[in-house]
Amino acid sequence: MIPAEFTYHAPRSLDEAVRLLAATPDAKVLGGGMSLIPAMKLRLVAPPVLVDVARVPGLDGMRRENGAVRVGGGVTHDRLAASEELRDVHAIGEAAGAIGDVQVRNRGTIGGSLVHADPAADWPAVFLAFDGEATLRGPRGERRVAAKDFFTGILQSAAAPDEILTEVRFALPGARSGTSYVKMRHPASGFAVVGVAACVTLDEHGRCAAAAVGVTGVNATAFRAAGVEKALVGTALAEADVARACGTIPEADPLGDAFASAEYRRHLLGVWARRAILAAHARARGAR
Repeated sequence: MIPAEFTYHAPRSLDEAVRLLAATPDAKVLGGGMSLIPAMKLRLVAPPVLVDVARVPGLDGMRRENGAVRVGGGVTHDRLAASEELRDVHAIGEAAGAIGDVQVRNRGTIGGSLVHADPAADWPAVFLAFDGEATLRGPRGERRVAAKDFFTGILQSAAAPDEILTEVRFALPGARSGTSYVKMRHPASGFAVVGVAACVTLDEHGRCAAAAVGVTGVNATAFRAAGVEKALVGTALAEADVARACGTIPEADPLGDAFASAEYRRHLLGVWARRAILAAHARARGAR
């Protein structure tokens, strides 16, 4: 199908982009367009104005500093998957490389994915597990939103319609840590039927000192499996320890669809959570 008629703007500065968004209440930000354009073609949305931020300088930066990774909202999935600088942060590369297909990874952006807040997207699980923070810029200025407060519902995020996600911050784990992202991929869409990001940190005796587990594809919004995290702390992260911790995940309130029922998703969550945690543990044991 063909989208409804719209006006297209390609601002050359962040200030200009913010002004254009503020001028039309129903305007939409266009990043990679991997979710917005298909929705427009199906006439699910019909914004009168598109503000394309692809040429806005400063949204494509990526750097490590002060124990964190800072990623511009316009950085593509492919750049993150191929980044040599982030090669040791396995969960980020694994999530980026698991998204869609080559075309989607080369056009889609991390900022667009997070703001779109698809309940089966990959980035939300990593964003939560790494205690992420999003920087939003709008006509009222700049603000920061923690990952735990960012996803507000199905296809709903804390970003206001007149705000642009300019940067994503991931807190990096310290020494003796390992991370992982794994998912059961939907065979048609490539989205996560279940996706789990795990980060574990070991103490000097090799036992679990801290754990973070982010989950996508299960509930209406991505979530932290706090019960699993608490159950893992103090254990040796042996297979039996991990299986016990993942046996019941009280935060799970699974959605059901034609491909996977709620009951099946609940079962899959336990399986993929164990895989993610064990992979993160193996990397933590090899960390130097």
